[in-house]
Amino acid sequence: MNVIIIEIAVVVLLLVAVVVWLGLQWGDKKLAQQKESLAKEASTTLADMFIFLDPQKMFRYNVAAMVVLPILIFIFTRNPLFAGLGLVAAFVLPKYYVRRMRKQRLKMLEKQLPDALLMITGAMSAGASLNVAIESMIKEQRPPVSQEFDLMARELRLGVDFDTALKNMEKRNPLADFALVIAAMRISREVGGNLAEILNSLASTLREKQTMEGKITSLTAQGKIQGIVMTSLPLLVMFGLTQIEPVAMAPLFSTWPGYITLAVIMTMEVLGYFFIQKITAIDV
Repeated sequence: MNVIIIEIAVVVLLLVAVVVWLGLQWGDKKLAQQKESLAKEASTTLADMFIFLDPQKMFRYNVAAMVVLPILIFIFTRNPLFAGLGLVAAFVLPKYYVRRMRKQRLKMLEKQLPDALLMITGAMSAGASLNVAIESMIKEQRPPVSQEFDLMARELRLGVDFDTALKNMEKRNPLADFALVIAAMRISREVGGNLAEILNSLASTLREKQTMEGKITSLTAQGKIQGIVMTSLPLLVMFGLTQIEPVAMAPLFSTWPGYITLAVIMTMEVLGYFFIQKITAIDV
């Protein structure tokens, strides 16, 4: 009997060792991918936003957050599910935050573009060349549009071809509106024409497009708020029931069936919010 128990214990220990080894291998692979991803984000996305950070430092901070955050959540909640969610959040949030920063910057650039074009056309109509008009606009406008055109102007001063400088600026800012401006400048450069009138007309078109997008945002605001309310309502009800009947709600936060129920609830909440946002997001 003792021999059988010892054999079972040995087999269980071997299985646990194999699982731990596979988990360490998987974790090491994921950490390597995270390190490479953060290095790429820092060297491309953040650099395009004129934010220069050390990739090694970013990775160390990310690993520290992945260790500290789940431990703190588990200490305060005593819930392994919440601790696991904290680990996932610490792993995902850095890249999500960088992408959100880039999206906000591109949105601000798109908003500033019509005014920048009007400044350029105003200077060109007064007799200035395109380069002088761009320099004048850079001094008057704020980032990020001033940063992008200033970088293009510096490339031109260093001897970079005008077409190449435009391509580089278009590559840094993948916007449909920006592509129209770049195309107008390149075509005018190649075949001639009144660039000031073209840019002026383009600025008016972009401004009308932004006005239409603002109206659509206003009309879909109620749907977006409803999505937030409907997503938050079950969580608020759960919190209220926890305060009113803590004994009855305790198994939800202290047993494995409760953990599974919470996982299903969170998954459905995230999917519901995602689909509502997709429905109310109308692209012009």
